[in-house]
Amino acid sequence: MKTCAVAGHQPKRFKFKYKENYTGCKRLKKCLKEQFIKVYKRGVHSFVIGSALGVDVWSGEILLRLREEPEYSDIRLTIVVPFDGRDKDWDAHNKRRMEFLKRHSEVIYASNISDAASFYKRDQYLVSQADCLIAVFDGDFTVKSSVERIVRGALKKDIPTVFIHPDTAEVFHKNR
Repeated sequence: MKTCAVAGHQPKRFKFKYKENYTGCKRLKKCLKEQFIKVYKRGVHSFVIGSALGVDVWSGEILLRLREEPEYSDIRLTIVVPFDGRDKDWDAHNKRRMEFLKRHSEVIYASNISDAASFYKRDQYLVSQADCLIAVFDGDFTVKSSVERIVRGALKKDIPTVFIHPDTAEVFHKNR
C-alpha cells in the first residue's frame, strides 16, 4: 500500500499562530483535505503523521473524518510519536485531541527516551515510509526544524512532494 507522509511547521510560524478559527487556518485545513483526497484518488490510502500540535493534529483529525465517509473508509492512519509522554506539557484540550487520534490510529514510538534524537528518529521514520509527502512549508530552508529535515530527506530521495504554503495555502509540486 502506498503511503503519504504529512509534515508541517509549528503554528507559531504561521500568521494566525494557533488560532484555528482564523480564516487562514480554515483555508489551510481545507487545502490539506483537498490534497489528501487527491493523493487518495491516486491510490495512496495510508497516511503517516507526526504527533505535534498544529499540522499533525489537524491532519489526523481531517483524515479520521474522511475515513468516516464510505468512499474513504479504508484510509489507514499511523501516528509517529518521538517518545511516550511527548504531550505531557500540553493543555487538557490538546491532550484529549491527541488521545482521540491515538485511539483511532496505529501508534509507533520512535524512541524509549525523551531526547533530541527521538525527534530525528521520528523524522527519519516519516521519510522512510513515504511514497509521497504533503508538507505545510514556507520554503525557508535556513530555519532548522523537523519539517525542514523531512522535506530535505524527501527531496534527496526524489519523493513526490506537495508543498502548501502555510499563510496563503498556495500549492506547488516537486518530483511529480
